[in-house]
Amino acid sequence: MKKLTIFTPTYNRAYCLHYCYESLVEQTSQDFIWLIIDDGSTDNTKELVKEWMKEDKFEIQYHWQENQGMHGAHNTAYEMIETELNVCIDSDDYIPVNAVEKIVKFWKDFGSDEVSGIIGLDANQDNSIIGTKLPEEIKRSTLFDLYYRHGVTGDKKLVYRTDLTKENPYPIFDNEKYVGLAYKYYMLDKSYELLLMNEILCYVEYLPDGSSRNMLNQYRKNPRGFSFYRQELMKLPYVGVSFKFRQAIHYVSSSLLCKNPDFLRETPNKILTILALPIGFLLYLYVTSKTRNVNV
Repeated sequence: MKKLTIFTPTYNRAYCLHYCYESLVEQTSQDFIWLIIDDGSTDNTKELVKEWMKEDKFEIQYHWQENQGMHGAHNTAYEMIETELNVCIDSDDYIPVNAVEKIVKFWKDFGSDEVSGIIGLDANQDNSIIGTKLPEEIKRSTLFDLYYRHGVTGDKKLVYRTDLTKENPYPIFDNEKYVGLAYKYYMLDKSYELLLMNEILCYVEYLPDGSSRNMLNQYRKNPRGFSFYRQELMKLPYVGVSFKFRQAIHYVSSSLLCKNPDFLRETPNKILTILALPIGFLLYLYVTSKTRNVNV
């Protein structure tokens, strides 16, 4: 059994998926499986992947499904993965030639059932780190503490134990395609810390059709997904009041967008939600004004 599954959700990305494939061909360790979750592509992704499978450079698994959005693709991946570890490499990204070797060795040296996995670095294609490096003075931390207590910024690469990622699947809402992926990660933070690995594990490119470039439109088109996400973050036991208040603001805005008349009854923190009403309403007005041309 291989140690690591690299999974790649993709939707009409045949034009750039080869960068990821080529970086996997060059890996110094073959101790991985590449799982491609094709989230309803209508381009030639399937034919392209079939050609790569014929080349037989390494093990590839391919799964096509009706479009569910990024979180739905993650759900499917976590259901299918059987290796001990997994990591998501997006369809427009690629990895250093020794990334698999470094992950597997680091886990062999330091991994255990006491931690949820490894957090490493993302970098731009010019080799510059996205945001900050991880703190050198600590060996492990929760994801939340890294960002909100240790001042870490920028996207990072998460390698998780597969048995844990099968827990807390993302909900699927009719006619919506987005739920914040960090929901699962913060659920894992309740019980586990991550091992810190100050090594570049992924080179990223933020393409114009990527979700990170279209977040305001996602906010407008997926209000129930956003509302769920903010509700869950308000429930976290290890966060402060100011963090929960920010979630309450977004919860109010998203609830107004999805016309939920029961949001005050459904909130996990009624007092904070009432206090957040004025700012949440202003945020709702801002989002609607900036996304007037979005089909919902």
